[in-house]
Parts: sequence; structure tokens; C-alpha cells
Amino acid sequence: MSRRAAQLRLGPGPVARTIIWTLLGLFFLIPLLSMLEFTLRTAKPGVYSFDRWEAVFSGETTRYDRVYQGLGNSLVLAVVTVAIVLLVLLPTMVLVELRFARLRRVLEAVCLLPIMIPAIVMVVGLAPTYAVVTQIFGSGTWTLAFAYGITVLPYAYRAIQSNVAAIDLITLSEAARSLGAGWGTVFWRAIVPNLRRGILAASALSVAVVLGEFTIASLLSRVNLQTSLLLVSQSDPFVAVIFALLALVFAFVLLVVVDRLVAARRRTAKG
Repeated sequence: MSRRAAQLRLGPGPVARTIIWTLLGLFFLIPLLSMLEFTLRTAKPGVYSFDRWEAVFSGETTRYDRVYQGLGNSLVLAVVTVAIVLLVLLPTMVLVELRFARLRRVLEAVCLLPIMIPAIVMVVGLAPTYAVVTQIFGSGTWTLAFAYGITVLPYAYRAIQSNVAAIDLITLSEAARSLGAGWGTVFWRAIVPNLRRGILAASALSVAVVLGEFTIASLLSRVNLQTSLLLVSQSDPFVAVIFALLALVFAFVLLVVVDRLVAARRRTAKG
């Protein structure tokens, strides 16, 4: 019996896998259903209504303008953060992989460092920096993307690195160079298409992190989705839970879509 067959035999059986997936699904689904049930409650016990949901999407009230402002700011932050991460991190990882292999561990340590630093400690260090950022770029909420680019580094790095480890970038680049391609062409037409899975995963994770970030925005006095929800929850906790639930569902759907796109691309490549 081969080693691979032995490993497969030691893995969980169909029943165990079903139980594991069921428990995992319930672990995530029960809190979401509880949030939904909370938003449907009325003054009468056991009576539920969608009136609050209708009010949120009707656009007839101005009570939620601050939430929509925070949501818009968070979406802009997500786009800018993804752009910063991909424009800085991706070329750096490719360069290290092709030219400076000895720096892999250093780059990994630098990228994973933010996950070990509490957000409130990070803000203490960022506050003087943002005094300068405000003078140069203004005090717009979008400038939080510079801080968020640091916050999402560990997640984006791991997503891209798993894709980089699965392909031979050196052989790929040398093959393209042997055909007369310049480094720009090698990067955009040979390397980036093969890293699409990691790029999509890194982008999705970055968006999810940005939509859920509160501490940095609050301490730097910026308005995003989470700070807006906190203010609204003081007068209408039901609406705050509605928007929090929508943000969670959006992040979940985004991750599922990315996973399906990657799986479809993989099947197409094999076919």
C-alpha cells in the first residue's frame, strides 16, 4: 500500500465528514439566524414583522443616512486598500521569489507582524503618521486605506503565497524571457494570470477585513460602516443588527463566489 493510500485511509469517512460539515455549518448559521430573528421582533411576543427591513430599503427616512455614508466610505476603503495591497505586495512577492530568495523569511515575518500587534497599539504608532498624512492628502476617510493596507497584509500574503508555492515562477519567467518577452510582459501576461486564484482570494479577504474594522477608524475619528453602526445602535439597535447581518452575508457570498470562480477556472484548465 502506498503512502498516499495510507493517508487517504486514515482520513475521516463519509459519516465523519458529514458530521463535521454539519457542525461547522450550524456554528456559523445559528448566530446569523439569531440576528435575523432579532430584527424581526415586534412589541408583541411571538409576532414578527419585516417593517424594519422595508424601512431600511425604502429610502424614505433620513435616520439611516449616516449608515449609508459609512457603508459608502467602507466600500471606497475596500477598493483603495485592495489596490494598495496588490500594487505593493504582489510585485514585491514576485521580485523576492525571482531575485531575492534569501529574503523570503524576512518578507514573511514583516507581512505577518501586523496580526500580532493589537489594533489599539497600532493606532498609537499611526497617530503621528496620520498627522502628516492629513497635511498631504487631507482628512478624508479614504486615507484609512494606508492603515488598512497594513492590517490586511497577513491575510493577503498567505492567500497569494499559497498560490506562489503551487507554481514555479522562476521556470515560468525564464520561459517567457527566452521567447523575447520583457519583464513587464512577463509579469502581466505570464505571472499574474497564474496567480489569479491567490489575487482573488487576497482581494476577498481584504474586503471582508475592511468592512469589519472598527478600532482604527474610531480612534482616528473617521467614519466607516462599523463606527456608523455603533452610533445608530444607540437609538435603533435593530437597524444596526440589520446592517451588520447584511455585511456578514456580503462577505460570505464574496468568499463563496471567489471559491467558485477559482474552481471553475481549475476545471477549465484541466479540460
